[in-house]
Amino acid sequence: MFDAIRPAHAPADHPKVKMGRVGILLANLGTPDDYTYWPMRRYLNEFLSDRRVIDYPAWKWQPILQSIILTKRPFSSGEAYKSIWNHDQGESPLMTITKEQTAKLRDTMRTRFGDQVMVDFCMRYGNPSTKSKVRQMVAEGCDRILFFPLYPHYAGATTATANDQFFRALMEEAWQPASRTVPAYYDEPTYIAALAQSVERAYAAMDTKPDILVCSYHGMPERYLQQGDPYHCQCVKTSRLLKERLGWSGDRIISTFQSRFGPEDWLKPYTVDHVAELARQGKKNIAVIAPAFSADCIETLEEINEEIKESFEEAGGEEFTYIPCLNDDDSHIAALGTIIENNLRGWLD
Repeated sequence: MFDAIRPAHAPADHPKVKMGRVGILLANLGTPDDYTYWPMRRYLNEFLSDRRVIDYPAWKWQPILQSIILTKRPFSSGEAYKSIWNHDQGESPLMTITKEQTAKLRDTMRTRFGDQVMVDFCMRYGNPSTKSKVRQMVAEGCDRILFFPLYPHYAGATTATANDQFFRALMEEAWQPASRTVPAYYDEPTYIAALAQSVERAYAAMDTKPDILVCSYHGMPERYLQQGDPYHCQCVKTSRLLKERLGWSGDRIISTFQSRFGPEDWLKPYTVDHVAELARQGKKNIAVIAPAFSADCIETLEEINEEIKESFEEAGGEEFTYIPCLNDDDSHIAALGTIIENNLRGWLD
């Protein structure tokens, strides 16, 4: 363990400090503490007040958010969370899975680097907060922190806002640790290989193979793309690389976008509408995968596996298979471990 010591050549009354460790801080979107009204309202208020997520002027957006959306949406969102809640652990599946991912990566990094590293996780919204985990790492002697947003694809509303919060936390430290942020890894070979393996494993268990694989990515307003956000291009490249890795040809894989919010046009095609159109075109057996999510959450377990599935079946679809996120699968942990080690070069070799 790293004990507090007095810096070399410091006077006798200098306080002892811990130093010399590297923190690896994983970050995911976040989760409410509970699915009841007030925890849901606090979570949604923090999330929907983020200017990276909703960039309307505050004078226009906040009255709508506080007086209309936050009086109704906590009830509907709470019901959705309740349907997928991990009641045994008293937490959302995203929290459970992120804990499992962190535990495995902690073991991996300690095997590789011993006590030189400290591995933990934080959430952009809700608990544990980014600020609290940065503070803890500094207190435990981390004078370098590698911050890893668990989003394969860069978007202002995911990667950028996670980094923003990390930098805000650093602003409050008297002695700031050196810091690095992990870039998007949408085309990393180990990540693509893990995705392909999950598809192959799911298909091997089926008696009849799906007509098409739908890669459903979280959506965003189209104007974000026009403003220079690379998310759409990175998603499309992931689908192409996945198809190449699987050795498939033709249109057996398509990219769609889910989770629309508000009146604007979002990235198209919309998953919920397109799966219905596939059913009407005679594609009665489809599989859906969500490559942009590192862990199963409300958008996959409830939106894809319930709402989007229902849209497909109501349009005449017969077989709908949701392929889970990579979660704490060993191939995923290995991929994340490789990315971490690559980004630690020069700090730990």
